[in-house]
Amino acid sequence: MKKGILPPNLKLSLPPPDEAILSKFLTESGTFKDGDLLVNRDGVRIVSQNEVETSSVIQPSDNQLCLADFEAIKVIGKGNGGLVRLVQHKWTGQFFALKVIQMNIEESVRKLIAQELRINQSSQCPYVVICYQSFFDNGAISIILEYMDGGSLADFMKKVKTIPEPYFAAICKQVLKGLCYLHHEKHIIHRDLKPSNLLINHRGDVKITDFGVSAVLASTSGHANTFVGTYNYMSPERISGGSYGYRSDIWSLGLVFLECATGQFPYSPPQGEEGWVNVYELMETIVDQPAPCAPSDQFSPQFCSFISACVQKDPKDRLSANELMRHPFITMYNDQDVDLRSYFAAAGPPLATL
Repeated sequence: MKKGILPPNLKLSLPPPDEAILSKFLTESGTFKDGDLLVNRDGVRIVSQNEVETSSVIQPSDNQLCLADFEAIKVIGKGNGGLVRLVQHKWTGQFFALKVIQMNIEESVRKLIAQELRINQSSQCPYVVICYQSFFDNGAISIILEYMDGGSLADFMKKVKTIPEPYFAAICKQVLKGLCYLHHEKHIIHRDLKPSNLLINHRGDVKITDFGVSAVLASTSGHANTFVGTYNYMSPERISGGSYGYRSDIWSLGLVFLECATGQFPYSPPQGEEGWVNVYELMETIVDQPAPCAPSDQFSPQFCSFISACVQKDPKDRLSANELMRHPFITMYNDQDVDLRSYFAAAGPPLATL
């Protein structure tokens, strides 16, 4: 373990090694409370008022392990407020992703993030990245996540440039199942859908990650130009400062899908520019210019229709995630043997061997 890579004096408890699921982190830190939400050295959890009044420290379980049982491998991601590192449990060999977010922000924002973490930890869906546990320590929130060894869809696109329709339909189907869960079962608006928040693994799985927390950080930052990547996919109604709902995610998803299919961001930057450097010009373009569409000479009518159903300026004209699941593009390749596992593997070896 390299010194300084992870917070000192960190302890954790695991279920029996054969289950290999990380469940609890323990650190020496303070406590803060918001309603029935308690955040302290034992992580984020819901407690009764009586429990908070009688004990601000939840007793750890018996099967504690020290941090030395984990090895930090390398940094595998950077974004909105923190780093993501690959870590490995030495006893079981299982990999996890550790995301550390610096919390040098005002208390109201910190509480919002704590609430988002509670939602993340309660989510159980095969198409949403698992959030095992989170905890607050020394001004930072650390989150242990399911490790997706194929990286993000953004990483994958750098290798393949574009994705053929049959494979893309299979990817879309998994992402839509994740959105159906978030929207219609958990009643969550993701707010930050983009290629880097769609992760893949060697088994052919595609999962949504980073809902809530990063969006809170982005929306509360005073440095708008820092978040060009987030504004790229933001719906017109959000950019305009109006009310928005689940279908703002559908707009974002439509732009992501169109970018992955064509290999380029749907809105062209100003002439002579290699990419968008001014977030305000980009936002103005998204609000004022017509919605992009899929080139009809490059894609099937079903795919063009699918993108059009997502990328409508008026949110009332966009289909919901449930409705998109029944779209002809999602079902047209059902009778073909589309093997995402082999397709992802062909792009290169996983970041770590499971």
